[in-house]
Amino acid sequence: MVVRFAATLCVGLICAACSADQDPPGRAVDHRSALTAPDPKAFAHDAGDVPDAAPTGLVNDDGDELLDPGGPKLVALAMETYIHRSPSHQSPRLGYLRAGTIVARKSNPAGNEGCSGGFYRIAPRGYVCAGKTASLDAGEPLGEAAMPGPKRGEAYPYHYVISRSPAPHLYVRLPTVEDQRRVEGRPATGPVLNPWARAQLSWLGPADPLTPFLQSGRDLPKPIGAEERLRFPVHRGRAKAKSAFGLMATFDWTDRRFGFTTELDLIPIDRTQVVRPSRMHGVRIETPGVPAFVMHGGGRVFERLKPGKFKPIANAEFRSGWVLTGNGDGVTVEEASRGYVPAGYLETTSGVWLAAEGLRVGALTQDSWGYAKKGKKWIDVSIERQLLIAYEGTRPVFATLVSTGRGGLGDPKVTSATVQGVFFIQSKHVSTTMDGSGGAASRDLHDVPYVQYFQGNYALHGVYWHDGFGKTMSSGCVNLAPADALWLFEWTDPTVPSSWHGAYSPQGGTLVYIHR
Repeated sequence: MVVRFAATLCVGLICAACSADQDPPGRAVDHRSALTAPDPKAFAHDAGDVPDAAPTGLVNDDGDELLDPGGPKLVALAMETYIHRSPSHQSPRLGYLRAGTIVARKSNPAGNEGCSGGFYRIAPRGYVCAGKTASLDAGEPLGEAAMPGPKRGEAYPYHYVISRSPAPHLYVRLPTVEDQRRVEGRPATGPVLNPWARAQLSWLGPADPLTPFLQSGRDLPKPIGAEERLRFPVHRGRAKAKSAFGLMATFDWTDRRFGFTTELDLIPIDRTQVVRPSRMHGVRIETPGVPAFVMHGGGRVFERLKPGKFKPIANAEFRSGWVLTGNGDGVTVEEASRGYVPAGYLETTSGVWLAAEGLRVGALTQDSWGYAKKGKKWIDVSIERQLLIAYEGTRPVFATLVSTGRGGLGDPKVTSATVQGVFFIQSKHVSTTMDGSGGAASRDLHDVPYVQYFQGNYALHGVYWHDGFGKTMSSGCVNLAPADALWLFEWTDPTVPSSWHGAYSPQGGTLVYIHR
């Protein structure tokens, strides 16, 4: 059973635990079934191999079968439509599709063990059961109503908004002015936007064109696994207080902007606060060196005229990342990495110098499992430094500031500290919902981006509700700026195919080493 720990992630009055919802196949990961100890024989082959039902068509370099993109289709109907390794419910899950996703499939089922509708092989690999959670009809209303999925490759896979008080109503179709007046008590015409409201809309960008489905006036279908507590003629009640949403699209309608959520609800944007993207991002380490970050405003970049004499030539942005060569003037990199920073300057691989005072310098380490010696990928997280460094073998390739648990170095069983030790990534999700402690008063953080669980409810993931990277902020997870969460998500194992929303690796993916 998954343990839910009741600590909070906060932005203003918004709080939610770093744990997933428990209603499979639902709004977040069903950890219990996804992470059940597998049969060792089940993973004796590469992911592209299926011992009991091998591909029969052409395959690509990864062993994935190439299906005809113009051929038969399968439509996912659940928030998590599971993909199995072989055509059986007893076989391990490779990952899942998000509701509304349409993928190519084989014409005929490969088997029907535990699935009366039959298991169909899909692109690029794996088998999906046709039935309650997936349809063979490309004209399925849910597939017709859904918008394009998350923007893979972008730091923010959706536009994000946080509900104001009172929380917005969840409309099942674009409401008429009369509908809005009846439900919300709104006047017959939309409000004149103040400068702040106009600025918020500018962060969302232009509205999307209305889809044929919305123009038809039909009610939006609800994906299996998406929460629906109430149902009225034109809406599903209000969102939970201080909820947050990822929006697949926004539409202009009756002098208002409406957002289209991933659970296929429409919410008025003027009842929310639009999230402004963070400027924080890590640094790629392309030449040998030690990562460092500027940790105060007003930092400067210097040119060294001669030993001991420096001239400021530019500003060094707060939290900007640099790579140090190892050369110092008045201070060494080793001294700076230990936190002892006398007056002095450190050289960067960019050819400029930084004042050592005010820098947070990383410490290059070795993992305890010998992954570095084997040349494998691994991740090092220092709680004291609030710094993450990604390695390929012994070579650091990326570094960034993080926010670990507010409990610091305390006991994670009784505080909101981040667990320490050596772990392996168990599952990856383009986005998922994280909840509070449960019950009617719990909060929802929908569509948390680029989530990678490595131990129970502990994960590496992007956050859009705070911008405090470099200091403890979380309820135990390792928080990352969305741009950094994206980089790690695409770099680590297991890989998540472009049409999938999540992938599982019960046997263990990339190593994560968390220490003081």
